[in-house]
Formats: sequence, C-alpha cells, structure tokens
Amino acid sequence: MSKTLQAIRGMNDILPAQTPTWRYLERTFADLLDGYGYHEIRLPMLEFTELFARGIGEGTDVVDKEMYTFLDRNEESLTLRPEGTAGCVRAVLEHGLTGGGQVQKLWYTGPMFRYEKPQKGRYRQFHQIGVEVFNLPGPDIDAELIVLTARLWRALGVQDAVALQLNSLGSSEARAAYRDALVAYLEARFDQLDEDSQRRLTSNPLRILDSKNAQTQALLADAPTLADYLDPESRAHFEGLKARLDAAGIAYEINPKLVRGLDYYGRTVFEWVTDKLGAQGTVCAGGRYDGLVSQFGGKPTPGVGFAMGVERLVLLLETLGQVPESLGKAPQVYVCTFGEAAELAALTLSEQLRESLSGLRLWLNSGAGSFKSQFKKADKSGARYALILGDDELAAQVVGLKPLREEGDQQRVAWADLPAVLVNCLEDVKQTQANH
Repeated sequence: MSKTLQAIRGMNDILPAQTPTWRYLERTFADLLDGYGYHEIRLPMLEFTELFARGIGEGTDVVDKEMYTFLDRNEESLTLRPEGTAGCVRAVLEHGLTGGGQVQKLWYTGPMFRYEKPQKGRYRQFHQIGVEVFNLPGPDIDAELIVLTARLWRALGVQDAVALQLNSLGSSEARAAYRDALVAYLEARFDQLDEDSQRRLTSNPLRILDSKNAQTQALLADAPTLADYLDPESRAHFEGLKARLDAAGIAYEINPKLVRGLDYYGRTVFEWVTDKLGAQGTVCAGGRYDGLVSQFGGKPTPGVGFAMGVERLVLLLETLGQVPESLGKAPQVYVCTFGEAAELAALTLSEQLRESLSGLRLWLNSGAGSFKSQFKKADKSGARYALILGDDELAAQVVGLKPLREEGDQQRVAWADLPAVLVNCLEDVKQTQANH
C-alpha cells in the first residue's frame, strides 16, 4: 500500500481556524510600522549558501547544523533562508538602496527554515516578522525599535507577559579582547564544561554564555564579563540607549550573558522574553550589526534590526486569551434562495449590494436546499440577518429580511430600498454592541 501523504515533520499547515489570528497579528504590526515610517520589502526564500556562511558565520549552530542546503541543476549551492537579515542586506546592496548615505527603514515577513528538533514554539519551517534600519548609527534608532515593539505589546494586550533584556557587545576589537579572556578562563576548566560548550570553545566561545547547562552556568558566575572590556564609544552608545528607554518609561534588565546566536551583532543586542511559553521564552530579538554591509562588499554602513517569531506570538496570544472574539468575521447577511430563477436573481442582487455597501460581509447560499436547511446554515454562519428570495418575492421585486440574532418579525423590502435598510439595520447592531 502507498504511504499516506502528510506534511514534513516540523513544517505545519496553518488551518482556516488559525489564520484569522495570524492576519490580526500581521495587520496590527503592519499598521504600527506604517505609523513609524517603515516600508515593506519582499525577499526570496532561496539564496546562495555563501550569503549565510559569510553573514551568519562559520562555526555557528545555524550554519554548521541547521541550514537546508542543496545543489541545484547548475551545481550551485543554495540554501532556504534560516533568517532574514542577510537577505535584506544583500537586497539593499544589490539595488543600491543605501548608497550616498540613504536611510532605509524596512520590514519583511515570511517563512524561515532551520533543521531543528520540532517542539512547541520551535519548528523547522517558522515565520518571522523582521525590521532592518540602515545608515543610522546612533542609539536613538536602537531606542525607536525597542519603543515600537513595546507599543506592539500594548496593542496586542501582552505587555505584562514580556520583559526586555539588554546588553552591549561592544566593538569587534573589544569582543576579541573579551573572547581571549573568556577562552583562557574556560580552558582552565575545560573538563567541567558540557559537551556543546567544549565544542564551542574553539568555534564560537561567546555562545557558551547562553548555555542552558546548569553546571556550565555555575562556572560562568566567576568568568570575566563583557562589560569590563567595552570600548568608550560602545559604552557611550549603550548609556545613550538606556537614557532614552528611561525617558520613554520602558523597563529593562541588563543581561551580561545576552550575546545572540549570530556572528554579525555588535554593540546593542536585546531580547523580549516571556515565562508563559515554557522553554521557548524569546518572542522578539535583535541588535546592531554595523559591520555586516561591508562584510558583504559594501561601504561601511550602520545597521540595526530585530525579528519576532509569528508562531510564538500567536501561541502567546492564545495562552493569555488575547485573541479578539470578532476575528472570525462572520457574515453580516446570509442570502437564502428557493428556485432556479431566484438563484439567478440573487446572484445579481448580491453583487449589487456588495457594490453599494463597501465592506459588506454577505454570503450567498450555495448548493440549494430546503427552507429549513438553508436557515440552519444561515444561523450557523453567525449572520445578523437573512435575506429570503423565492418565486413570490421575485415576482414582487422584494426580498424577505429576517433578523437572526435578536427578536423581530420578517419584513418585505423592495430591492431598490434594500441598501439603505441594511445600512440602518447594521448601524443599529453596531450601536447596540457599543452600548454593551
């Protein structure tokens, strides 16, 4: 027997019952960014593998263990994007969007791919919303990114469930000096490190700071701290960021072990974390990457950005009960028809109503059916009103209008009067809901 076809493990279907929450989140975010002057960019999901190897960094878990990489028919190595920043930098360079010091404030959304062990809130195909800003070097734009995410949490009603963590990674020279000190400290305690940390000691030692192993974390308690190695410019930048967040009333915690998992970060790094989702506690993370554009062959260009996981944010909304009840978008009007002539007329009438009443949610019954079955479908749809059109109504050029959610008799309305009558009915419903 043939194998039953199903989705690849860790790559999930987003079903119709779930998509209203996704659309709500994406729409809320897009509206917010419009208000701050950010513009959407749409990027390919496939890039040359070299882009991520150079940008994210050899020795990182993402490049070494998690990328979906293959050879195409031209024997060129391609990779499904594991994150969005490298592709965005490639795009602005390729199209000259940052030439001459042009400021670009961009955002994007879409699927990313990493070969990880699937678990709640962590999948092999996952979706991110990302923001990238170019040619603004100061702490003011770092602060704006954090402030606008704080506004997003308030708009979604999750502000009390997330907390901001901050750190500064300093300049590349400062990180190099700190790296040497940290490696020297840990090499003397090599046998006490967990297996992953032993491997990272030669490839990416700063990631050891983020180890989830309790014994390794205990060792790090007396390790050198990055703050002691910060260069004066990075220290001033970090103080400027903190001053702005203080002025905006944004609470934060300095986390000296926050380093992020990608090599391109420098100076500001931040994460918004929650304790409501178990082990997958980071819902938004980012920082500054002033050297990445030049690393890809462009002129030195300051950059800063963040990404947030859509799946985790949807899960957080559901966990906290912050999904608006009205997201299902039930129809306002359901049209029941009886007889072939009435079905033909109802199709024309429905389109006329949609044309007259912008945004009207009207469902036209499909599949015919008895009077009882059509009314059952109308009621199940959640519609406020049913329109009834049969041979008698057709002959008189009227339609039956019956309330489905409140008391009231069915009335006969002339076709010409129907748009105005519906406007009044739906306005009365809106006013009643507002009063309650």
